[in-house]
Amino acid sequence: MDCVVIGAGVSGLSCAIRLLEAGHSVRVLAREFSPHLVSDQAAAIWYPFLVHPVEKTDRWGAETYTELMRLGEVEPNSGITMRFGREYLREQVELPGWREDITHFRVLQANEIPNGWVFGWEFQSPIIEMQHYMPWLLQRTRELGGIIEQKEIKDLSEISAEIIVNCSGIGARELCSDMEVKPVRGQIIYIEQDPGFGRYDQQPETLTYTIPRRDCTVLGGTAQSDDWSLELRDSDREYILSKCEAVWPELDRSKIIGESVGLRPSRSEVRLEAQKTIDGLIIHNYGHGGAGVTLSWGCADEVLRIIQEETEN
Repeated sequence: MDCVVIGAGVSGLSCAIRLLEAGHSVRVLAREFSPHLVSDQAAAIWYPFLVHPVEKTDRWGAETYTELMRLGEVEPNSGITMRFGREYLREQVELPGWREDITHFRVLQANEIPNGWVFGWEFQSPIIEMQHYMPWLLQRTRELGGIIEQKEIKDLSEISAEIIVNCSGIGARELCSDMEVKPVRGQIIYIEQDPGFGRYDQQPETLTYTIPRRDCTVLGGTAQSDDWSLELRDSDREYILSKCEAVWPELDRSKIIGESVGLRPSRSEVRLEAQKTIDGLIIHNYGHGGAGVTLSWGCADEVLRIIQEETEN
């Protein structure tokens, strides 16, 4: 079938690849491409964060985990590695539903938890180096025969196609008049120092992470809702460093090499649903918050399932 994907971020390109693999013809239309996208600023670790509904996102996350792990093994240029990390919490909570779907998960002992936290777990997950992963996704789309076109879409009615997959991210606020889509601002720091394992506090009000890549470690973060600013803030830099030092006392500020800011496309729930039109089918796939990479392949598979169901009826 003739498909158009709107958006060339991680969600859009993942959908394009799945559609091409299924034999559909695909055009990807986007105003901007890597390295000028919010996807390029993602930290990025597989970890469900700021995203609902859990009963769906756990499944999409599990499917994505499996695919990212596979890509890390068979696609060396994808920039995906498996690393251990520890999540610290300030109160005891139920264990996450996704724990059964990953390669390693265990509850931490009391002597493994820093002062100020009372509970936590260790897990293994993919670390995705977006400066390698985004070009790889774009190259893979082209290899499969996808057409890439730079074009700003202001109205879905502009597009002539049997199937439109709307992965417009924060742009869906205007494109779909969906005022529920809001930015959640994230500022991060890059440092040439390896913490050995990742250290995380993923509660929005205390958000802290040290994500070890092969070339550097990403320190974060902030989760400032409805904040559109892309300017670096000294106050946020100090806030991030003080939080990271609490979980990683050996952090050496002299090894900082850079900073960046991105706007997560947040929504109360991911919008992944079909909308029938006179001319065809629109599938909306946006509002992933801080879990765009984490849910990308699971959501792409869901898009494909929806197309199969709708076209068979």
